[in-house]
Amino acid sequence: MKTDVQIAQEAIMEPIGKIAQHLEIPEDELELYGKYKAKISLNYWNTTLQQKENGKLILVTAINPTPAGEGKTTTSIGLGDALHKLGKKTAIALREPSLGPCFGMKGGAAGGGYAQVVPMEDINLHFTGDFHAITSAHNLLAAVIDNHIQQGNALDLDVRRITWKRVVDLNDRALRNIICGLGGKAHGVPRETGFDITVASEMMAILCLTSDLEDMKKRLGNIIIGYTRSGRPVRAEELNVTGALTLLFKDAIKPNLVQTLEGTPALIHGGPFANIAHGCNSVMATKYALKMADYTITEAGFGADLGAEKFLDIKCRFTGFKPDAVVIVATIRALKMHGGLAKTELATENIEALKKGMTNLAKHIENIQKFGLPIVVAINAFPTDTENELQELKALCESMGASVSISEAWAKGGEGAIDLAQKVIEATEKPSNFQYMYDVNDSIKDKINAIATKIYGADGVNYTPAVEKTIAEFEAEGLDKMPICMAKTQYSLSDDQFKLGAPTGFKITVRELRISAGAGFIVALTGNILTMPGLPKKPAAENMDIDINGKITGLFLSLIHI
Repeated sequence: MKTDVQIAQEAIMEPIGKIAQHLEIPEDELELYGKYKAKISLNYWNTTLQQKENGKLILVTAINPTPAGEGKTTTSIGLGDALHKLGKKTAIALREPSLGPCFGMKGGAAGGGYAQVVPMEDINLHFTGDFHAITSAHNLLAAVIDNHIQQGNALDLDVRRITWKRVVDLNDRALRNIICGLGGKAHGVPRETGFDITVASEMMAILCLTSDLEDMKKRLGNIIIGYTRSGRPVRAEELNVTGALTLLFKDAIKPNLVQTLEGTPALIHGGPFANIAHGCNSVMATKYALKMADYTITEAGFGADLGAEKFLDIKCRFTGFKPDAVVIVATIRALKMHGGLAKTELATENIEALKKGMTNLAKHIENIQKFGLPIVVAINAFPTDTENELQELKALCESMGASVSISEAWAKGGEGAIDLAQKVIEATEKPSNFQYMYDVNDSIKDKINAIATKIYGADGVNYTPAVEKTIAEFEAEGLDKMPICMAKTQYSLSDDQFKLGAPTGFKITVRELRISAGAGFIVALTGNILTMPGLPKKPAAENMDIDINGKITGLFLSLIHI
């Protein structure tokens, strides 16, 4: 059995100009990054695309992830390939992988088996430099802040209340809390600060929510970097570097075009984490895809309680997007883990554990129905699945009014997802009644409570005294009329990662609020969520190597479909 890496490396890719022809992109509107990668120009949107009608938008989400694996990206790519096989003009819009989890615990992120995007190594490692642009712009603003303090502090910034940290696109727990400015007067003003991972940067969110360079400049200027000693919020525009920050994004803002193993066009652009950020690919890539294709497949990070909720309540609210259908990915194996089985016990049929774990899928189906959208459940097939288990899962989905399809995209590529594609096409023709989970003008507590009770199934929300104070400050400053971006564990519907299935009788605790005024939302941190991950005891980096010919090995941790 070939590994994911072997399959990707043996692929015969088409020149990116030929892939662009599937979407009728003129050669002059491509900016080439070698033979197999390109950016699509901003000019193409301004002169051609914005006048076109939108195609259908399909959102792919999943149950809460487990160590057994769900295969959301694999399913997204397989679905796109299947639609392409059916003769539909199709585009896939996905997030870019972060170097942090790639070298940490997760390994590479470009699909799997025969449903992958390529060139896989490039996509996982540096790609077209978008994340480097974000890191540079974020740290430029940090450097300007410290220089402003050093050069006299004309804005009277309170060095104890500088909220803008630095970032690096790696998992490095030692940088979470640091003291900068040591070494004497010539080396800056000592203060406490820290690092976040690049994908948690507000600038990543801005890149992924902006509609054009003018909008980006405005959003960057609106970033709140800290507070004066009198308590007034200070925005980035007051440091007079908004233009410099924007020019660092002049190329990063353009969507990236690559291909699947089967030659389906894929736009991979932006990559905020879903457990600490809003977890969606860029608005730019999505809006380009909608104009160029009849069917656009996009996905949101982690389970539907995180990525899908933020896609619908944040991204759709800002853009006017409305999915025509939602695909929820699940596996028998993962549901049995939600039902209490250990990873070593998943290969044996266990209907009782499956029934218990299916409560997680049922809650996600219920949640998407609350948004008023048609649903197709994609069962990502594994060889260990039994017919009894499959029938049990099918019966649950159908009893809740959701179409269900068994996907074999990992093993068969687009051919293995033809039934899924046909059911998705049918779902996009069904009537929908899309609605948000809350009114953006509600109070901060009411918005958080709506997400916690309606989506997570919580009984309510607890707030620390520090959060109560922050809410009062945001309300006084008129910063409360924004969507909420919940930072929560991905492993549970609750804020406790060990409560699997569909827990009840719990409350979530909000321990910190952060304002992302440039991105346009308020981040509510729950549980033990960290904005700078750490490396595991045995990082994925230990498995990686490159030979004298440049051939990479070990980029994926999950190499076989078992």
